[in-house]
Amino acid sequence: MANLAVAKAGDYDPASLDLAALLECRADVPNYNRFALWLAGERRAADTLGWKEVASGNPFLRQYQLPAPVHVFGRETVTIAFTATGPMAVLDGIAAADLARQLNVPAAVSTPDKFLGEKVVAESTEDSGGVRLATRITLNVSTVESHPGKALAGCSYALDVK
Repeated sequence: MANLAVAKAGDYDPASLDLAALLECRADVPNYNRFALWLAGERRAADTLGWKEVASGNPFLRQYQLPAPVHVFGRETVTIAFTATGPMAVLDGIAAADLARQLNVPAAVSTPDKFLGEKVVAESTEDSGGVRLATRITLNVSTVESHPGKALAGCSYALDVK
């Protein structure tokens, strides 16, 4: 795992993208990191994928319109958003609390105005050369004020170097 910290944008082949796997937490941290670095670091990376960046109305979300639907969590969407730690599908037609129940994601906050749920998918710690690497992958379901009537569901890929 020590090579995670030195991943470069050039290490990623966009033809290898499995967006559904990234959204549904079926990818690993190195694959997500390579993709995220490529997306953020390559000029016109989104264009290469046919994605159109659109205003999210939320400073914490970078949102894209996809050229074709992606099938995730038993649904389809053409809108995804990225948080600081991972991708989220923006879903219509289901309440976040209902989706969380279907996905066995426990609620941390569940009110009429806000839903936030998280389920740990994988968690590990590795010591390598005096450095401790803590990996945590979580499946998240939430609502945000900027997306009324929508459920956001996706994966958080976190690597903490200590």
